[in-house]
Amino acid sequence: MALDESDSVAADRTDDPADASRRRLLAGLLTAYTASLIPWALAQPAPHAERGAFTALSAILVGRQALDGAQATRLYDALAAGNARFPAEVQALLSLIGERHIDPRQLQGVLDGEHSPLAPLPRQIMSAWFLGVVGGGGDARCVAYETALNAVVVADVLKPPTYAYGAYGSWSAKPNA
Repeated sequence: MALDESDSVAADRTDDPADASRRRLLAGLLTAYTASLIPWALAQPAPHAERGAFTALSAILVGRQALDGAQATRLYDALAAGNARFPAEVQALLSLIGERHIDPRQLQGVLDGEHSPLAPLPRQIMSAWFLGVVGGGGDARCVAYETALNAVVVADVLKPPTYAYGAYGSWSAKPNA
């Protein structure tokens, strides 16, 4: 039995109203969660304010409610070691998100569109969390491997090896015949 045009259109159609409602609900929950992190992070006492702001900003950027505290500390220390302005930039970006109520999904586009000096920051933080690497080229430092989010999000299906068989980059050389 062949499908006529109305059947194929119906088969291709999804539940648009339900999908749109679900998306609005999820976006609203994400926005509320994001908004709840900002005052908490900015109200932390002085010794913890910088790391608290980094953890809150990280949660907003990577879209996770809970992040490993020890890993957050290692990533923060590595990122701050490479950029003396990093703590102030984190605070500034977190304040900007809170003041302007920027949707995390639109953040990078807003920063890029405004040619903001803070535009590289979300990419640096996301790269650090997902790849576990801070910096680039000869200055690259591996801060996390099996606990980097790129491994964590697929851990239910894939298990990355927890060690390498040689020095960093040895896998790129052609094996001996």
